[in-house]
Amino acid sequence: MSKAQWQHFPHQADIGVRGIGETVEQAFEQAAVALTAVMVDIASIMPVQSVKISCEAPELELLLVDWLNAIIYEMATQNMLFCRFKVTIDGGKLQGSAWGEPLNRDKHHPAVEVKGATFTGLHVGRKSDGRWVAECVVDV
Repeated sequence: MSKAQWQHFPHQADIGVRGIGETVEQAFEQAAVALTAVMVDIASIMPVQSVKISCEAPELELLLVDWLNAIIYEMATQNMLFCRFKVTIDGGKLQGSAWGEPLNRDKHHPAVEVKGATFTGLHVGRKSDGRWVAECVVDV
């Protein structure tokens, strides 16, 4: 059984997203799931279309913010929601894919709109159990 997971954590008026995984890539993937789960029930999204996403940054923390903001951009410009993600990171370059479907307000019942990932609470690193965590606060 995979130990990858996502979580939310409270932060004043905004909300934190956290991804945890066996690898840094899994942690980024799970942080993206947490991002989508801020807006809608992940189970309501079918992975019928894919979108490629690329980012580059000199540090993992900055790469996480770029990754999440790229997802937010794709959701806004493609009018889509994503439920599954795949990431590869090589140095400061991230190549990712996001699977989802067009937003249907009657089906997905969006609760809030995420405006962007922030540097608040930004952390990417290993936990004491060896798993990776990738987290930050998103502006809603």
